[in-house]
Amino acid sequence: MTHQRRSSATVLITGAAGFLGSHLCDYFLARDWRVLGIDSLLTGAAGNLAHLGGDRRFRFLRQDVARPFVVDDPVDLILHFACPASPRDYLRYPIHTLKVDSVGALRTLGLAKARQARYLLASTSEVYGDPQVHPQPEAYWGHVNPIGPRSGYDEAKRFGEALTMAHHRSYGLDTRIARIFNTYGPRMRAGDGRVIPQFITHALAGTPFPVHGDGRQTRSFCFVDDLVDGIYRLATDDGLAGEVFNLGNPEEVTLLELAETVAALVGGGAPDIVHRPLPQDDPTRRRPDIRKAQARLGWTPAVPLREGLRRTIAWFASRTPVQGRPVSA
Repeated sequence: MTHQRRSSATVLITGAAGFLGSHLCDYFLARDWRVLGIDSLLTGAAGNLAHLGGDRRFRFLRQDVARPFVVDDPVDLILHFACPASPRDYLRYPIHTLKVDSVGALRTLGLAKARQARYLLASTSEVYGDPQVHPQPEAYWGHVNPIGPRSGYDEAKRFGEALTMAHHRSYGLDTRIARIFNTYGPRMRAGDGRVIPQFITHALAGTPFPVHGDGRQTRSFCFVDDLVDGIYRLATDDGLAGEVFNLGNPEEVTLLELAETVAALVGGGAPDIVHRPLPQDDPTRRRPDIRKAQARLGWTPAVPLREGLRRTIAWFASRTPVQGRPVSA
């Protein structure tokens, strides 16, 4: 089941300084891979990789993958994770987002073709849009507004998937696609606009939680340790060329339930909530059908939401000592 590789195998990870990319660098290095990390640092943070500075198996290249670049290193596996991933970022940089998953995907797929490397595209649950099928299986085609404000991200990922599959069908390239559902954990940016860091930072500061809409919309949150394990399994399995997998936690919660849990873990009472207008095309429900990943990868998320939130809150609290509230068990 595991990809047979030489001991000095190299993985190239685009978006390496981002939240997910940096955790993937750690995960592959811990399994004795050489890692070449690429990031433009538009939304990534060099500090996420600072602890790897003394590791000779790791090399970093500051580069926008939508622009021409040269890689002289041998490459066995490419993980294309470069893309603004939070609503605040991709709404701020819609054209760059489209370029990264079109031109950037084309360049990295070309590199994979030249080196005969395996290729994994980081896609997203956003390809399902505001879904009319629940939970969402890989066979569902989605319900996406192609010209709405979120379309820069949604359609970038949908095009990236089409481009990846075209390379698989046209050139026999070993590609696979991960549709990643909401992931959270240490190294998220406090101000990136995603709901978990937003709730945590407001809870630590003792300020009201901003909730868009009535808060009854649902999400399914996967802790980052579980997600990178799923990515690794998908990337290193020899029998999955041309396959698409949902990777996420099927435990579905409303945003109001999430707010209450975060507030309780930080040690406060019921959260003080300020309701804000619901953004256009915001999904009403989001929950992955992961039966394929369970059957084919042997993968099921192991970290319960409460435990993952506890770890994430502790990480944020350690970086905001002025607020310094204890984190409840």
